Amino acid sequence: MFLERKEENKLHKGSVLVGYDLGEQYSQISYCIYGNEDVDTVATVVGTKQYNIPTVLCKRKGVNQWFYGKDAVKSSEEEDMFPVENLLSLARKGEKIGLDGESYDPVALVTLFMRRSLTLMNMIASIENIAAIMFTVDELDDRMVEILAQAAANLNLKTSHIYFQSHTESFYSFMLYQPAELWIYQVIACEHDGRRLKTYRMECNKRTTPIVTLIEDQIYETLVIPEEEEDEQIKRDAFRLADERFLGILEKMCEGHITSSAYLLGDGFREDWHERSLQFLCNNRRVFQGNNLFSRGAVYGILEKLDPCEAGQSHVFLGKDKLKSNIGMNVMRQGKESYFALLDAGENWYEAHRECEFILGEVKELAFIVTPLTGKNVETKEILLTGASETGAPFTRYALEVAMSSSDTVQIKVTDLGFGELFPATGQVWEESFQVS
Repeated sequence: MFLERKEENKLHKGSVLVGYDLGEQYSQISYCIYGNEDVDTVATVVGTKQYNIPTVLCKRKGVNQWFYGKDAVKSSEEEDMFPVENLLSLARKGEKIGLDGESYDPVALVTLFMRRSLTLMNMIASIENIAAIMFTVDELDDRMVEILAQAAANLNLKTSHIYFQSHTESFYSFMLYQPAELWIYQVIACEHDGRRLKTYRMECNKRTTPIVTLIEDQIYETLVIPEEEEDEQIKRDAFRLADERFLGILEKMCEGHITSSAYLLGDGFREDWHERSLQFLCNNRRVFQGNNLFSRGAVYGILEKLDPCEAGQSHVFLGKDKLKSNIGMNVMRQGKESYFALLDAGENWYEAHRECEFILGEVKELAFIVTPLTGKNVETKEILLTGASETGAPFTRYALEVAMSSSDTVQIKVTDLGFGELFPATGQVWEESFQVS
């Protein structure tokens, strides 16, 4: 994990857990009170279900006055205002942003947006009293992990319980806390923001132990919903074409599979354009419509890390961000050979880390056992500690550090610790890496 963590603090019942969905266009904040699994979403207008916070900042010319969300969108129409949109894309590029004669770090602006938007939680808990937070984003690659880690550190949250996960994993976390009949077979989710459609298809392999859960996602850029101000005839024709395309996508997703439930997410489904598609979906399936699944799923993701539910204990999710193999070693313990687990399949690659110490005799070689949960063959990865035997020590103590540099690359670091006063530590270090399925 790239985020420097403080000493792990235990949470008590009544602690506030926050799921923060950071999107390119809109963001959302959900929360729950630890000990109570009811998850709520913060409304931008009290008493409504307006959950979307526009991911926009706006600065007033000549002064250090910033607006965020809906106020930023509204203020951007004024002549003396400088709007900043596409915060995530700007942060990904990493280039300084010129604004009102000043230069700004894009990650600092992401942090500013997070801090301002989290004030919506003030009626429940101030930012200082948030006990755990999960940030969820559409795609979680190494650059986004870096951005979120830096932004989270800049927030100066008074907790070590800071986590990241993709929308795909938030979907999985959400489903873990739904009634079993809703995901006994495959589940699909369709997210539409009016400009693009993203689909998710979740399936569980009940023939494995633990039950391996996979989610396929697909993006369709051509399924566009026209703007409200368009001519009525043009809108009708566009809606009919969109419905036809969406129906074809759904038929392909459901072909050869039993579908237990479906979720329609995002503002793109607010208009009544998907009549035929909806009729198809509602045929012997439970169908739900909303737009706060991912922020709620982020809260459930925290609960899974703190206290896994029964379904979470029997399932393992192998998404793109996950280590898909168990990694361990055969070691001698009290004279008996046993398996020593280092990294577990299902961990986020950027959080997978293990440190331990061991003793080697004359043979200065390590053998790592890689057991894929995807059905591939078990492999052994051997690393030779070249030059280690030249010290003359019959036994030597070593420190082992195992981590991931990507979802399929294991990094190994071994440090010579010596063996007592007769054979002091040389400080010699070996660093190797190997690929896993």
